Amino acid sequence: MTPIGSMTTENKQQQYLGRHILAEFFECDPNVLNNPTLVEKYMLEAALECGATIVNKCFHLFMPHGVSGVVIISESHLAIHTWPEFGYAAVDLFTCGEQCDPKISYEFLKKKFNSKDAKYSQLNRGLMDFEGHDIKHQPFKISESF
Repeated sequence: MTPIGSMTTENKQQQYLGRHILAEFFECDPNVLNNPTLVEKYMLEAALECGATIVNKCFHLFMPHGVSGVVIISESHLAIHTWPEFGYAAVDLFTCGEQCDPKISYEFLKKKFNSKDAKYSQLNRGLMDFEGHDIKHQPFKISESF
């Protein structure tokens, strides 16, 4: 896979293979978060909105409440777990390649879940050496947090 994006480190450009957004959505509509059909629909639409290619999906409704699911995309995955009783959803948006921007999926889901507050951190995965020839043996790097 070709490295995507880059970030400046010590006046050098460092490339990475993927962007992994860890998002938290607060004060969401509990009726949406407890509806597996809607959660699946919105997660699939979020994948398409960011330019991803959907490969497969799996969603499950827990009793007495909550939905978990994953959308496998050619570029990686989107995953969710909801706590409707708290109006809360935890979402992973992991994309590789330049054609997908996980922040687009984040903004889309924020609207669809009617979230009054949301936060995310972006982890750059597969940090490359400065020449782009090898993956560095160090943890991912957090590039943004909002």
